[in-house]
Amino acid sequence: METTILVVEDDRLVLHLLARGLSDAGYQILAADSGEMAMQLCSAQQPDLALLDIHLPGISGIEFAQWLKNTLAVPFLFLSAYDDSATVATAAELGALGYLVKPLDVPQVLPTIRTALQRATEIKQLHQAELNLKTALHTSRNISMAIGLLMQRFGSTSDETFDALRAYCRSNRKRMLDVAEQVVEQRQEVDLAPHLRKSKP
Repeated sequence: METTILVVEDDRLVLHLLARGLSDAGYQILAADSGEMAMQLCSAQQPDLALLDIHLPGISGIEFAQWLKNTLAVPFLFLSAYDDSATVATAAELGALGYLVKPLDVPQVLPTIRTALQRATEIKQLHQAELNLKTALHTSRNISMAIGLLMQRFGSTSDETFDALRAYCRSNRKRMLDVAEQVVEQRQEVDLAPHLRKSKP
């Protein structure tokens, strides 16, 4: 699958040169000359990386970067004709993966883009791993709490309760996590008695 790069630059000549150069390098390009147009493009296709001019008419590059970060979690680089410390500091605070000073030579920009894409992939993998861990912890906690409540209700051991709960879920075609949440929130009575009798020797 081709990597898609969004280029947002209000100078039409610079936009054309960047888009053509990056396309020749093998990237799929979404080109926009304003933040508003870029938002429309992103609603149709989410890019893998964005190159943003800081000084855009209407929605500024800073504002658009915040929208990208908060709404789509798309990583970005900034383009600017200025390299003053205040602007660079603002870019860093927003989490930009790079800061490119115009005028730009596409062959010189490509290594920075490749590095940014690699870093973006690493960040995405870390976020996914964190999400998976949170989901696993949430699942484990709710099931453990439900088993504790059901053990008290039916006077069964932990293993007996777990086996009976699993059998109950299978016979009713329900996910164990869903049933566990219902037990914890007391939204549904779960009768494990038939399954407990079957599980005991």
